[in-house]
Amino acid sequence: MHLILFILFFALSGITKADDWPGWFGSKRDGVWREKGIVKKFPENGPKILWKAKINRGYAGPAVSKGKVFIMDRGLSQNAKSPENPFSRGKILGNERLLCIDAENGKLIWEKPYDCDYTISYSAGPRATPIVEKERVYTLGAEGNLFCSKTSDGSTIWANNFNTTFNTKTPTWGFSASPLIHGKLLICLAGGQGSVAVAFDKLTGKEQWRSLRAKEPGYAPPVIVNHEGKELLIVWTPESVNALDPNTGKKIWSIPWELRFGLSVSTPQLVGNILFLSSFYNGSMALKIKAGEEPEIIWKTAKVSEKRTEHLHGIMNTAVINEGYIYGACSYGEFRCLSLKSGKRIWDSLEPVGLEKPSRWGTVFVTPHENRYFLFSETGDLAIAELSKSGYKEISRAHVIEPNGIDMKQRKIVWSHPAYAMKSCFIRNDTELIRVSLSSE
Repeated sequence: MHLILFILFFALSGITKADDWPGWFGSKRDGVWREKGIVKKFPENGPKILWKAKINRGYAGPAVSKGKVFIMDRGLSQNAKSPENPFSRGKILGNERLLCIDAENGKLIWEKPYDCDYTISYSAGPRATPIVEKERVYTLGAEGNLFCSKTSDGSTIWANNFNTTFNTKTPTWGFSASPLIHGKLLICLAGGQGSVAVAFDKLTGKEQWRSLRAKEPGYAPPVIVNHEGKELLIVWTPESVNALDPNTGKKIWSIPWELRFGLSVSTPQLVGNILFLSSFYNGSMALKIKAGEEPEIIWKTAKVSEKRTEHLHGIMNTAVINEGYIYGACSYGEFRCLSLKSGKRIWDSLEPVGLEKPSRWGTVFVTPHENRYFLFSETGDLAIAELSKSGYKEISRAHVIEPNGIDMKQRKIVWSHPAYAMKSCFIRNDTELIRVSLSSE
């Protein structure tokens, strides 16, 4: 009897962990939602909003772990104002906060503020999603403040400041790449000469290795892929795509790719032996990974343009790949399907998905779930759709949160990736975090 209870306990523990979304792109860092018991389509009046919690501005998405939501935001000092021109850079007094919120009821458990003056363009708040492991939560602020904190009360276990430690300057749009946990390591993009990628002991903060040179580190999260039984740490900077040994930082290969305005943002994806990347101005590139050799460029966008686009020119959203086809929003929000092997465009939506009209930097975050997809658009809409080489088929759509980002002068936006956990979707804008029920029960 005791043995049965012991086995049942660990089985249930495994189920609970699978239901969490503890960091960028979920528990396996692949952007896939694997929970069961999820709605096939929304009720007539839309999905139920379980709670709303007041927060401040920010782009950083929520992380959900063990019944708690961790999210970062930004507060201004008294009389401090964001510049009228979002592209300008100056000193803006204020702070950053890490909030811990009860996932069941939306009540604040604790908060951890710290002074942080901004020098970045689009100064609305932190960019990087927190990452949670056991009793620790790791956060990276827009100005390079790295913290390892206790999940119980937010107290600091260890900390680092990238500008000071690595003698680097904050990137134009701030430090944005969410840290990556690998074994005993916490891997970050820090910037500087020889320290674009840095690994710390996740328990103590002691530096374990540093690697790569680049003018700026870029904004794409580091990701580990497995190719023929070998783990590769992919670090995509505005100058090159790189594969490192994640345990030592040793460079295995590097493919040059100069990106306009340093816009390496979306998460690199390996499917089979093809590594796919997409950038706003430079378009897409597909690399064929080969064991013991440098990758081969299978296809690559030739023309640098945001309007005359050939492949996929995404900005913040990462495309999804299924059965040899790529699906994602392009530069003005138009939704596209491409062949992964050839880059050939299979179809193009007549109207942007979730946008009233074609809009520059049009963003739609797509999350696979079983045989369909959840799409969250920058307009605050949540949709369920089927994506195939035959086209886009929308099942349900509901407006769930107001797009109130105020840095964008063309339109109001929500540029934060949702978290999917606890049979719900956790979404933030610049004033609130909400929990949307997606349970079929």
